[in-house]
Amino acid sequence: MRPDVLVVGAGIVGAACADALSAQGHRVLVLESAFPGGGSTASAMGHLVVMDDSPAQLALTRRSRELWTALAGELPPACEDERRGTLWVAADEEELAAVAPRAEAYRAAGVRAELLDARQLGEAEPCLRPGLAGGMRVPDDRVLYPPAAARWLLERARRRGAELRSGCEVLELGPRRVRTAQGTLEAAAVVLAAGLGSARLLPGLPVRPRKGHLLVTDRAPGFARHQLVELGYLKSAHGPAAESVAFNLQPRATGQVLLGSSRELVGMDPVLNPRLRDRMIRRALEYVPGLARLSVVRGWTGFRPATPDNLPYVGAWEPVEGLWLATGHEGLGITTAPGTAELLADLMAGRRGALDPSPYSPMRRLEADRG
Repeated sequence: MRPDVLVVGAGIVGAACADALSAQGHRVLVLESAFPGGGSTASAMGHLVVMDDSPAQLALTRRSRELWTALAGELPPACEDERRGTLWVAADEEELAAVAPRAEAYRAAGVRAELLDARQLGEAEPCLRPGLAGGMRVPDDRVLYPPAAARWLLERARRRGAELRSGCEVLELGPRRVRTAQGTLEAAAVVLAAGLGSARLLPGLPVRPRKGHLLVTDRAPGFARHQLVELGYLKSAHGPAAESVAFNLQPRATGQVLLGSSRELVGMDPVLNPRLRDRMIRRALEYVPGLARLSVVRGWTGFRPATPDNLPYVGAWEPVEGLWLATGHEGLGITTAPGTAELLADLMAGRRGALDPSPYSPMRRLEADRG
């Protein structure tokens, strides 16, 4: 039977799109070049956080976290879902001064956010060193294990009749069709959710890889209560520097501690950079000296599909009939997968949804180039 929708990519964004579209009664066929939940999904931290680098980012992450929270009761134990909350840590008074307006913006968007002074910060998270100025707690942020979450979303879609073809690489996109090594497939719509593979299939699409390092320690149950992020994280993550590090610590359901983060613009070179890894560790020790007692058991690199304005492309790609994009999520693909899928499903149905779609339109790049 001919599918209604071909979804290219079975990472967490493609899985969420398959889930949302199958829930609307579409016959969905997911095409994955390797295996479900691989690629950027497999190498990600798994934070479900509200972020406010721009109003559009705040809207998409807020809605997405809301959708993840609604799913929490259904997720199986393998997804390791936990409501940990995020502590944004101010190292000094200058950073602390910027916290109040940020917390106000969160609250205006309906997101709970609490200001903490130095004493309250220490009480909330004893592993942090003394002398930090304070911070902001976002208590409803969550953590999960991304590959398992992607597989669960796909399995839910399959129970509705969706089909998955692993090891099926898409070689070319066309109007309402794709070409694979096994032949050409047609559908009423094609959804490109291939992360970094999207630029290969759509030459000229400005999605480029940002490499990152992650480290995981041995088990230390109770070492940290929250996900911990320095307040300079957004500036580091989205700045123009060719490489950067920022403190980001995440306690896992396994009792391990996941440590990030770094960013490099080095193409698709997967080799671990010892110098940058060591900078990342030193940065973390400035905030949590007790990390020195733990042993790192594994380190790895991954690649985030980044766009020039740090927002994903979600919507119709008008130059190719029947082609829709859901790609370019950089380091927020895990968080924003369900919001992206909801937005895409609303757009494909011609329905007004929870989000204004215009900030995420793929056509904004073509319009800017014409400008």
